[in-house]
Amino acid sequence: MDPRTRPHRSVLYIPASKERALDKARGLPVDAIIFDLEDAVAADEKVNARATLRDALAQGGYGDRVRIVRINGLDTEWGRADAEAVRDMAPDAVLLPKVNSAADVDALAEITGDLPIWAMMETPRGMLNAAEIAAHPRMAGFVMGTNDLAKELQTRFRPDRLPMLTSLGLCLLAAKAEGLIIVDGVYNAFKDEDGLAEECKQGRDMGFDGKTLIHPAQVAVTNDAFAPSEAEIDLAQRQIAAFEEVEASGQGVAVVDGKIVENLHVVTAREILAKAAAIEAMTT
Repeated sequence: MDPRTRPHRSVLYIPASKERALDKARGLPVDAIIFDLEDAVAADEKVNARATLRDALAQGGYGDRVRIVRINGLDTEWGRADAEAVRDMAPDAVLLPKVNSAADVDALAEITGDLPIWAMMETPRGMLNAAEIAAHPRMAGFVMGTNDLAKELQTRFRPDRLPMLTSLGLCLLAAKAEGLIIVDGVYNAFKDEDGLAEECKQGRDMGFDGKTLIHPAQVAVTNDAFAPSEAEIDLAQRQIAAFEEVEASGQGVAVVDGKIVENLHVVTAREILAKAAAIEAMTT
């Protein structure tokens, strides 16, 4: 499936050490799962977590969900062993934390080979090097690590995320330039549905493909926010029909709702319909 139309609306972190959580994830209506060997796993559980995750992925049952494994950094005592283990698990991608440069991606690719790599974008240096990281031939996706980034930037929390906008924008530009998937950071107040909905709306308006989540209670709001709306689907259908009608007749200019429809609008319209169809296929 084309990465631009494959849904990545909801990307849920699951601790790789928790068998019950790994099993529950098989039935959650999420588009992607980050099986976490890093922050969600205590130091004394990290070795056992690899075996627990290997068995869960071997058992399968995750359907069409994108399976991403976040390893510990290669500068930690667990990172290299994590990378070697994940290579043999054959997930859809491996996620590297705190990527600062393309050299960090090179180091992982030497271990994981052809496995697609996603980058946690969560450091000031990573923001400044986003373009070179995105251009790496193994790179397939960006995940915004907004909690770590806020700590590094020493920002204060604001609902409008003004202190984050430069960093978010740099990563969006880099990801879109290279055709990568990019998902927004987590919303920490998992019981605050209204706040989550507002942050999802902002992320969707900016161009993010979806959002990372820390709790299953956030899935429904996020899936709704990042799916094409009925109004968007209707407009897309009418734009395509109007453009094709004018193209067939060879006369005039296509106009929908008082606005000219050009080929670029039709490309976007077709992507919207393809994504809507993909979501429907996943939920039926």
